[in-house]
Amino acid sequence: MKWRILLLLCITSFFATAQLSISNTNYIYVVTDEVITDTYIYIEDDLNLKDAGSYIYLRKDAQILQGAGTTGNSGVGQLSMYQTGTTHNYAYNYWCSPVGNNNTDDFNNRGFIPNDSFYDVTSEPITSSLATYTSSHDGTSAPLVVSSYWLWSYDPGTVYSEWDHVGDTGSVTTGYGFTMKGTSGSSNAQLYDFRGKPNNGTITTSVLNGEWTLIGNPYPSALDAVDFIHDTQNQTSINGSLYYWEQDLTVSSHYVADYVGGYASYTITSDGVTETFTPATFDTYNSDGSFNTTGSSSSSGKAAKRYIPVGQGFMVEGIANSTVRTMNSHRNYYKQTETQSEFFDSVDLSIDKNNNLEDPENSDYKIQYNENGLQKLPSDYKRFRLNIDFDDTYTRQILQNFHSSATEGFDYGLEIKSPEGVDSDAHWIMDGKPYVAQAFNFNKELIIPLVINVNSQQVIRFRIFDVQNFDENLPIYLHDIINDTYADLRIQDYQVTLEASTHTDRFEITFMNHDALDNPEFTINDLTVFQDNSKSRLTILNPKGLPIKGVSLFDANGKKIIDSGALETRAEYYFPTKNLSDGIYATQISFVNQNSFSKKLIVKN
Repeated sequence: MKWRILLLLCITSFFATAQLSISNTNYIYVVTDEVITDTYIYIEDDLNLKDAGSYIYLRKDAQILQGAGTTGNSGVGQLSMYQTGTTHNYAYNYWCSPVGNNNTDDFNNRGFIPNDSFYDVTSEPITSSLATYTSSHDGTSAPLVVSSYWLWSYDPGTVYSEWDHVGDTGSVTTGYGFTMKGTSGSSNAQLYDFRGKPNNGTITTSVLNGEWTLIGNPYPSALDAVDFIHDTQNQTSINGSLYYWEQDLTVSSHYVADYVGGYASYTITSDGVTETFTPATFDTYNSDGSFNTTGSSSSSGKAAKRYIPVGQGFMVEGIANSTVRTMNSHRNYYKQTETQSEFFDSVDLSIDKNNNLEDPENSDYKIQYNENGLQKLPSDYKRFRLNIDFDDTYTRQILQNFHSSATEGFDYGLEIKSPEGVDSDAHWIMDGKPYVAQAFNFNKELIIPLVINVNSQQVIRFRIFDVQNFDENLPIYLHDIINDTYADLRIQDYQVTLEASTHTDRFEITFMNHDALDNPEFTINDLTVFQDNSKSRLTILNPKGLPIKGVSLFDANGKKIIDSGALETRAEYYFPTKNLSDGIYATQISFVNQNSFSKKLIVKN
């Protein structure tokens, strides 16, 4: 008997059973289409694909969920599930297989062997043939030829030389990830068919203190990052962050020295309300968070999300010599095409691990994103991001979270240890360790140290964006301690040339100009600054004769347009703006006592 689950009158369709057994040449074909938008199989205990001709075909976001049963899947039949690689023959994706080999009929999860379980889709929706392999560096598409040279695992390790070659005949233990480069001729969208015994139950992977391990989502369903990160076992084993590899697809080289790429990083709070994500370092950004055309930039714009899709691999860092676990209770039906999932966005209905439809008003599903793909925070959180550009070559983005729950120590699910990996870099610092995301209980007196490491003299630019839930009148200063200047990053960028060194005591973020507090003999209210567009000039009225040292004007990109040089104290100052383009500018006024004052202006000629 051949089964095809397709209930045409339902928006959400699922097939639930305590156990499922398929024998002989029977199969189940499960598809999500225009009518049935959510489709899955829920099995409370085990699945038995009894015979070699027994199949389950999952297509177009169809998935399998399994309950807490402990028997384990069995049989020598196959689950077939598609996933699309997003790179070409010069770049890696990190993978984790949802199936293992079906060479033996037992109840154990089995290792993934590429030449047993990687298939080439020859005729959709169900016809595939085993992929073939080449020892050369370049894989090809149609027919699928995978380069076995680039199949590696990393479990666990600390240096590049500790990668383990898998090739086409090696085995990757269930739960661990592997690397694979894409194919030429696929337009960065190579379709793979994973076929084998579906993984099920509790799966453990080893981690070592301070070292990385390549693991991933080992199931034929989405993996909920909240449940995985905040599992009680995992909280004592890893630092709570997931690291996703991404490469610049404009680079066509197999030489490691030519690679342009890095690790994006992700964590999420235990209530599922607040995500923290920072992208890989090779992207350069505009002030609004969009991609800059200067320097090497990603062509994908990917961002890690809460629901980890089928086949996705990622790195974790151990905080003890221990094990990490994934469990059926971490699984969830969530489509990769929805907004909160992406292979490395809100959902109306989903299901929980007990096969119940969840209320769309449940807090699990309230994450929303703005037009730049950044999360809109709950009102009790504050956040800003700094983009720190290194010689217009790449950008390190770092982030600050503020919430009443944040402590002086490490806040699991809110803070992310830096993946590092580039010669010149920037990070926050805590207990001597680098962080790309940090958290505090906000108050205006905070002083937050910022470390900049440069390996050669270069221009460094600081830019702020994604400022959420701050008072509009509250400045966010970058304090350059050596130059004794305060730049309000909400008004202007700050640019400086740094010598090769690790600058640990030069920069800090503050919310008050401490020099002004130390020199209270005058206030900014004694000064009037405005753009007189009727006369095309910047006007500064100084009726009390404040000791102004100099005036500068910056455009929206932080470029200095006007530099007055040394000024004598006068009651009025005028600077022509007739030749400027219409737009937003920022003026900075410095005083002889080292105080500074910034104001945003609009020029319209």
